[in-house]
Amino acid sequence: MLPHVEFAYAHKTTGLSPFKIVYGVDPLITRDLVLRAIEGKPRVKAEQRVKEIQPLYERVREKTEKSNASYHTEANKHRRMVVFQHGDLIWVHLRKERFQQKRKSKLSPRAGGPFEVLERINDNAYRVALPGEHGVSTTFNVADLSLYLDDIPLKFEVKSYSTRGK
Repeated sequence: MLPHVEFAYAHKTTGLSPFKIVYGVDPLITRDLVLRAIEGKPRVKAEQRVKEIQPLYERVREKTEKSNASYHTEANKHRRMVVFQHGDLIWVHLRKERFQQKRKSKLSPRAGGPFEVLERINDNAYRVALPGEHGVSTTFNVADLSLYLDDIPLKFEVKSYSTRGK
């Protein structure tokens, strides 16, 4: 059944079936999908076959690159570039998965700090001066960090609720 699926399925990115990409042609009828004896296959010179299939591969490569660029743009639409320097004070997001002792209750703080940035590992990872009482790795993704400013974490805002009846 694999040849039938290979023929029927058209990939979203390329718009072509895997059969077309591999063999260079779509079979006209399902009977063409049945494996034939070797002597029944048409003989084509290798150089001629390469010349015929090369433009198809170029078209598939271009469509794949265009699709990947589109996905990249969509995925990065709401991301922002944040760079911390050595010595900056930051808040650390206390995720339940990582800080199980610190997040036992819904009322526990969601951010801890301020902590000092010790080292920038790359664009997405930083080493933080975290006390030993936390018992976790001191390397954090930039998504878990926010700049410490005026004792309020920028990323984890404190919401106030008014009492209307008083």
